[in-house]
Amino acid sequence: MELKATTRELLGKKVKALRAVGTMPAELFGHGIKNTHISVSQKDFAKLYKVAGEHELVNITLEDAKAVPTLITNAQRDAISGVFLSADFYAVRMDEKLTVNIPIEFVGEAPAEKAGFPIIKVLDEVEVETLPGNMPHKFIVDLSVLDEIGKSIHIKDIKVPRGVEMLLAEDAVIATVGEKAAEEVVEPKPTEEEPATATEVAPAEKTVE
Repeated sequence: MELKATTRELLGKKVKALRAVGTMPAELFGHGIKNTHISVSQKDFAKLYKVAGEHELVNITLEDAKAVPTLITNAQRDAISGVFLSADFYAVRMDEKLTVNIPIEFVGEAPAEKAGFPIIKVLDEVEVETLPGNMPHKFIVDLSVLDEIGKSIHIKDIKVPRGVEMLLAEDAVIATVGEKAAEEVVEPKPTEEEPATATEVAPAEKTVE
């Protein structure tokens, strides 16, 4: 994946002028390059980020320079509109391993959940070490194997691409079947004694002879 960029001189509050014309400020830094202030198309970045996220290589093409392989980091959005405001691009060396967190995507439906048991998702990403060219975009975890209480999916159950090393223990739990919540027993409220009615006869007084 590629993204065109241009160097920029506008800094600080002046970057608002960039966003007004559909571009956004960014930073290019990392191995073998000087920290460079750049700008990219907001529209193009949004499309690319939807696919690449922060776990897939993006080649930054800066004017007439050679494309630089990078990873997106620190992408900032507007809290209300969701429009991207800025991002950083970390240049990587293709022959040097990286330690990154790869997201987990859960698929399938657990039979145990249909039976009323909760499915507890312990992890939503996994830390790995890999060369940039071998970096997986995500790990797929199928919940359909969770069919009864006590069943779990572990790190060792993930299919790991060649050249990728998991940094968590093999027996680390990714998802498991929990216990059903105890049903709350509602005790009946004690009935209050009804007040005496006007028709009730009071006890006769003892007469003195």
